[in-house]
Amino acid sequence: MLKYANFDIVFQEVPEEVTLAINISNCPNQCPGCHSKYLWENIGKPLDTNELNRLVEQYKSGITCVCFMGGDAEPDAVAQLAKHVKRNYNMKAAWYSGKNDLPENVDTDHFDYIKLGRYVAELGPLDSATTNQRMLKRLGDGRVKDITEWFRKNKKVQVIEKEKEAVVKEA
Repeated sequence: MLKYANFDIVFQEVPEEVTLAINISNCPNQCPGCHSKYLWENIGKPLDTNELNRLVEQYKSGITCVCFMGGDAEPDAVAQLAKHVKRNYNMKAAWYSGKNDLPENVDTDHFDYIKLGRYVAELGPLDSATTNQRMLKRLGDGRVKDITEWFRKNKKVQVIEKEKEAVVKEA
């Protein structure tokens, strides 16, 4: 059974979405350099449709997406929860997987976004030019597009905005 350790409302993990990010425990990937090593353990509350409903209902007026952060030990269960989100709420579903490839025999049609790739510290995260990770977006016609570049472009915009703020403060 899937368990989650915690959750948060986030703004950068899924492009242009206000996201309920649910951190799923029992990660089988155990990537060196992981920033969330506590998620390697099988800890937290069970995450089923009832618990997912409770979380989404609590925040549904302010979120546009639910992102499952992990769940690689039980990809079918993650896919079923994404299907539940799509059927019962007017919002997007995303999955941050630490696997390099989509799991075989798992229905990923219910995800609007899927991040793939083990974290490799020397290659960097999604906003690094050398990253091995990829963010995929399902388009309206069913095709899948790699949108990893969005993270680098967005990072550049954030740096420019910070530089502008610094100049204004100095003046």
